[in-house]
Amino acid sequence: MLVRTVTGKTTMRASHATIGIVLSALLAWPNEAAAQVKVMISGGFSGAYERLLPEFERSSGIKVTTGSGASQGDGPQTIKAQLARGVPADVVIMSREGLNELIAANRIASGTDKDLARVGLGVAVTAGAAKPDVGSVEAVKQALLNARLIAMPGSTGGIWLMTNLFPRLGIADKVRVKMTARGAESTAMVARGEADLAVMPISEIYHAKDVDLAGVLPADIQFLQTFSAAIVAGSSETEGARRLIEVLSSAAASDAIRKSGLEPAASR
Repeated sequence: MLVRTVTGKTTMRASHATIGIVLSALLAWPNEAAAQVKVMISGGFSGAYERLLPEFERSSGIKVTTGSGASQGDGPQTIKAQLARGVPADVVIMSREGLNELIAANRIASGTDKDLARVGLGVAVTAGAAKPDVGSVEAVKQALLNARLIAMPGSTGGIWLMTNLFPRLGIADKVRVKMTARGAESTAMVARGEADLAVMPISEIYHAKDVDLAGVLPADIQFLQTFSAAIVAGSSETEGARRLIEVLSSAAASDAIRKSGLEPAASR
């Protein structure tokens, strides 16, 4: 499992040549003239997506434009809120919990949803700072209690922490927490020294600058998120959208996904 195998920030890079050979075979359909696919993505899968997208565009001839938003939560920048006010998108990539909300709201083309990867929660600290012990439930509890301020994105993982884990640990009213609109804001607070810790998906910590992964939450208090993709209802680029999701969910994408701190769904 990911929570047992990820111990620090990776320094390896995906083999673009290998990815290119296999993806080229997957993309061997006739190109659509001037096809353009609009993607809206949350932070958890962004690192893997950025590794895979250039080869997809090169091999397919499809141009992809990318916007971002939170999988869940309040505020105008969640993916759900952006779609509701008419921001155009052909593909969404987000937590399964958030995607299920969109499916229930009839925002997703029926039967197009596909799981891509899963990831656990980790603890981020300022780059070069001493790393707290997070190897046991009690150690995590003490690290949280000792922090002056804990940052976390107010999306799927942050919602679970606030409504499930912190009450279970008996610290809901004993810790000072700052919920941010996006994961990048949480890691930026840690990088600037405004927060001692951030608790968030490991893949977002990997993707952030000036922070280190202190460790992952123990299995007894771990929350594994699945990130999924789907075609937005009413999309005019369904073929290009389908091809993109096919590549992101393929076995050929597994290496890049793992190097981004996630476990590919294709491996299960």
